Amino acid sequence: MKIQSKPGLMAGLSAASLLALAACGGGGTTTEAPAGAPTEPSAASVPSPTVTPNADPIATTHPNSIQPETTLSISAEGSVNREPDIAFLNAGVQTQGETAQAAMSANATAMNGVFDALAAANVDRTDMQTSNFSLQPQYDYSNRQSGQPPRLTGYQASNQLTVRVRDLDTLGETMDALVSAGGNTFSGLRFALEDDRAAKNAARDIAMKEAIARAELYAAASGYEVARVVTISESGGFSPQPMAMMAESRSMDRATPVATGEVGYSVTVNVTFELRKPAE
Repeated sequence: MKIQSKPGLMAGLSAASLLALAACGGGGTTTEAPAGAPTEPSAASVPSPTVTPNADPIATTHPNSIQPETTLSISAEGSVNREPDIAFLNAGVQTQGETAQAAMSANATAMNGVFDALAAANVDRTDMQTSNFSLQPQYDYSNRQSGQPPRLTGYQASNQLTVRVRDLDTLGETMDALVSAGGNTFSGLRFALEDDRAAKNAARDIAMKEAIARAELYAAASGYEVARVVTISESGGFSPQPMAMMAESRSMDRATPVATGEVGYSVTVNVTFELRKPAE
């Protein structure tokens, strides 16, 4: 018996049906996808990726992307030493008394003598400032092991003064006069420049020149050149240097010798440079 196909049967088959028949190997024939259907590229037709060393980055404005600029960050320090022209003296009076009033009275008498001595040494009142004052009870703890409470023995009054001495040639004599008038405590001596702006600016200039020189060195070594400065920040401050020379006093036979040495000012600059390839 012969089976005849009806006219239009094949034409009625959908493209999906034809693809399904081809996938099942129906009739051993190969069916092409209709025009416009997506195709999968073969492995042989996919190009291999190409990596170009030192290629310029793609320009972008995305805030988290790597920017095309090449930058270099440098930290450099500049320091200068200067002979001081001013000193700050921390001294005062410490007194004892059986009562708080007695300790305070003795302290006031001694401090008045200190003020008078400093005035006689040509120290202006505006250059004197009380930096600390205290009144403390004093106890005897020797009977602690026997279980006895500490015994009040008296009171101690302390008055500390910060003195600015502008004439360093008489610093030793000023210290001697302070002690002779009743001053019995010294807690510090510091030298400085009354106007340190020029010294700090000189340190800044040295630090910036050092940063630029190092940036140019790094740039040249890597085949670049310095294009511009992107950011600048600084840090640093006063740093006392070891004592190096003796201050002259008017009466070297009795005045306390004092070494003024030098004071140093250092500044650290942090600079970010933009680098670029030299023009050919």
